[in-house]
Amino acid sequence: MNQQSVNMREIRDVANRFDANSLESCIQLAMENKDNPCYPNDEREETMNVLAKGLYVRSQMEQGKTSAEAIRVLGKRIRSYSLSPCGRGLG
Repeated sequence: MNQQSVNMREIRDVANRFDANSLESCIQLAMENKDNPCYPNDEREETMNVLAKGLYVRSQMEQGKTSAEAIRVLGKRIRSYSLSPCGRGLG
């Protein structure tokens, strides 16, 4: 299983387990390099990545999307950004 599919599983998991306020608090803890109950991980960058994407998915879910729909929206956003000139560092 590749790293991207593992991350998506982790993103889905935190989005399902925590509400938006809890995820925002966990992001703040991660920025302060403190213990994180939402996604305990030694790598701060990965923690921030998973929590921020989890928060986005959770906010989509709170607007009425299913978990699967919210993950698809996130994937589309990531792909559109990575394909844009700005996403490739060209603009």
